[in-house]
Amino acid sequence: MTFPTEPVPIPDVVIEIAAGRPVVAVWVNELGGVTFSVDGGREYVKVYPAVSAHLLAAEVPRLRWATRFTPVPAVLAHGPGWLHTARLEGRSAVDPRWADDPRTAARAIGTGLRHLHEALPVDQCPFGTPSWVPVDAPQADRLVVCHGDACAPNTLMTDDGMFSGHVDVGDLGVADRWADLAIATLSLDWNFPSEGPGGFQELLLEAYGVAADTERIAYYRRAWDEEDPLTG
Repeated sequence: MTFPTEPVPIPDVVIEIAAGRPVVAVWVNELGGVTFSVDGGREYVKVYPAVSAHLLAAEVPRLRWATRFTPVPAVLAHGPGWLHTARLEGRSAVDPRWADDPRTAARAIGTGLRHLHEALPVDQCPFGTPSWVPVDAPQADRLVVCHGDACAPNTLMTDDGMFSGHVDVGDLGVADRWADLAIATLSLDWNFPSEGPGGFQELLLEAYGVAADTERIAYYRRAWDEEDPLTG
């Protein structure tokens, strides 16, 4: 996901939901999906093209289940190709606020994933494995309910640098914790370029409370590259 750099047309459904309140496009992705802020960020509406509308449909039950245990947006309404949610405290870990402080962002992402993995009960999870995780994956180091798309933008942070929640949980499911950690550490290189080897990976894993498992990291990164998790 990236911040929009050009004007984005506002779909009719967003105009209807906004009911005269201000609307701003705040995120776009490679699938043509757009997230709109309504009323200064009090609410959000995600709109996806028909070919990927199933991704939003998958997110609705996951949000409703996960919100019982961990901070994720509350579902206000949804329909074919759109999802209307309430504001969740914080801003994305890749917000310009953190551009000059990637160390704080990396720690918050690690802390947030640890919270997610400890809060969501595996034995109560009604969802399967994230779509991109191979069915023949190695025996788990620790089986958890994974975010499924643990890239840096999907962690929210308060302005004092603390983890405050997660968004975009449409691929949430049960898997080895390294399915999340491998992608979270990888995404640091995309969003916070570093001159040193490994970038800020060590800080993220330290905040999570685990040493790098190089074999599992390599395995799950290969799996991520081989199957696009956004298209399922």
